[in-house]
Amino acid sequence: MWAVVLGGSSGFGLATVEKLAGHGMNLAVLYRETAMAERSLKERLSLLGLQCGVTILPFNSNALDERGRLSFMEQFRLIVGERPCVRLLLHSIARGNLKPLATPAGSDGKDSDQEGGGRTGDSSRKREQEVLSIGDIDLTTYAMSTSLLDWVRALLKEEFFHPDARVIGLTSEGAHKYWEGYAAVSIAKASLESLATYMAVEFGKYGLKTNLVQAGITETPSLKKIPGSEKLVELSNARNPLGRMTRPEDVANVIYLLCTDEASWINGSVIHVDGGEHCL
Repeated sequence: MWAVVLGGSSGFGLATVEKLAGHGMNLAVLYRETAMAERSLKERLSLLGLQCGVTILPFNSNALDERGRLSFMEQFRLIVGERPCVRLLLHSIARGNLKPLATPAGSDGKDSDQEGGGRTGDSSRKREQEVLSIGDIDLTTYAMSTSLLDWVRALLKEEFFHPDARVIGLTSEGAHKYWEGYAAVSIAKASLESLATYMAVEFGKYGLKTNLVQAGITETPSLKKIPGSEKLVELSNARNPLGRMTRPEDVANVIYLLCTDEASWINGSVIHVDGGEHCL
């Protein structure tokens, strides 16, 4: 049995790779990393595979590019043959823009550094680039939401899915609340929640169960990029009913549970993995 993890080099994706490998599942792990970062990651995955007695295939490939997706399908087929074997497709891609919708207060178009009157246009263009554009929203939404649909369709076309397969995405509380600089990601996560509902219904006939996991505030590389993330960490530690922040392994544990036979009747759900944080 195999799991395909999109975005498996850190955070929730990597924690899930480690959890599933420990339970005997083979993994195809897609990520985008520099050569230096990939070297240590591949060593870690190789050691994990040996320790757990499973196959872990690393793919330093752009999961958001059609050519990258097609290349993966070709390489994967060479390894697994014609067998329907993918039990899980996990979408854990965290790539997007963290910009405000409006120019910050005080940036009203007045240029304090005008020498010879030739700098106003340049500074205006710079300010325009600092606010969220429709293109930014489109790119973020595809990366963190609708690319999941392309991957599901591609795996179905190749007949890779197991008859009782699971599709899991990751949403967040920020889909419904204001977080500074999070607008594009919030839009993407809200889109993902709607998409998952329709996928649960329309892909159910293929045996796919589509669910989302909403993790609590978790210290991951992605969180640290959000403006004001320190405040989110402080708030989470203060309000969580169980007295601590969510950890990547907490999320990985639930993703593993959703892959079990006993979870085969869970479809179209958003599952909170936050120690009750969402209740407050």
